[in-house]
Amino acid sequence: MTDLKIIKIDLFKVPPRWLFVKITTNEGIVGWGEPVVEGKADTVAACINELKQYLIGKSAKNIEDIWQVLYRGGFYRGGPILMSAISGIDQALWDIKGKQLGVPVYELLGGAVRHKMKMYCWIGGDNPEVVLEQAHEKVKAGYTAVKMNATGSMDWISSLKDIKKVSHNIKLLREEFGDQLDIGLDFHGRVHKGMVKKLIDELTPYEPMFIEEPVLSENNDALKHIYPYTNIPIATGERMFSRWDFKQLLNEGVVDIIQPDLSHAGGISEVRRIASMAEAYDISLAPHCPLGPISLASALHVDFVSSNAIIQESSLGIHYNKGFDILDYVLNPEVFNVKNGYIDLFKKPGLGVEIDEEKLKEGVKIGHNWSNPIWRGEDGNFNEW
Repeated sequence: MTDLKIIKIDLFKVPPRWLFVKITTNEGIVGWGEPVVEGKADTVAACINELKQYLIGKSAKNIEDIWQVLYRGGFYRGGPILMSAISGIDQALWDIKGKQLGVPVYELLGGAVRHKMKMYCWIGGDNPEVVLEQAHEKVKAGYTAVKMNATGSMDWISSLKDIKKVSHNIKLLREEFGDQLDIGLDFHGRVHKGMVKKLIDELTPYEPMFIEEPVLSENNDALKHIYPYTNIPIATGERMFSRWDFKQLLNEGVVDIIQPDLSHAGGISEVRRIASMAEAYDISLAPHCPLGPISLASALHVDFVSSNAIIQESSLGIHYNKGFDILDYVLNPEVFNVKNGYIDLFKKPGLGVEIDEEKLKEGVKIGHNWSNPIWRGEDGNFNEW
């Protein structure tokens, strides 16, 4: 068996806000990854170009050694840029190894523990006018679970009027669908500590599936006060980038669902480790995924082998994807079909997603300069988005 040397690394910055990496070996086997920080695609691309010195000429089979060198080879470690660059490279190397051996990636991770994975998708939540319409669209498309923003822009201590708005959307959904639809609520880090308990009081009667990011990850110490206040499962982790970031949170037992992102938290190798750590604390996994097809496929492979994985986010049809969506760059979109709320176990080797490179090249000509909006309160002070 040949050594599968890495000979070329190409980057594709494409709309709506994605960056793809293509790693080519001397045997012609190609792997695809999705290394991007939303709003920092060029910065991550620069990081990958800096990391090429550790990759070109190396064996693509040595995934773990490459991961360790990329993470530990520099004096400064972690953070969103480096870990997102590592994530995309790691995804591509697993794709190569699976293709070389002719098996799906989950087989290389120990084999599947399930034959299908429960899915949810995003339906908005900032504006009540669209909530029911979008929820019906998703149910018609096969989903049995959705997630929406719990709030719009919030002040550090908001008015009673703003507090009362929070429960309106989930109330509409409960009245329309009863208990037949699971509904996750994303606080999106928009809410400061002083408002969380009051908002939980408003939401509790409508029994959300979970509350996501009740506070920003840099304020995770506040979860010690929030967690015992509610019986609603607490989820967080999309802005945490390695097992070391998750270590204290897991040890303190103030979370029920962790949400590492396969394009930010070190790729398949690291998120699999994070999932196993969480299992030891009886904490479940629901990977964050507002990105493209490679990130989603990578998340599903980890889900397929993780007994504590409970549900998987998909960005199919999310509002960011105007003009270009997950399936637009994929030659076999059927792998992402949702049936009765689930996606079936993948069958093709590697990540199982066939990328339309010609479509990518068209997308590169358009490119993107995506950035999240800047919100300000009525008094002009910055509000979290």
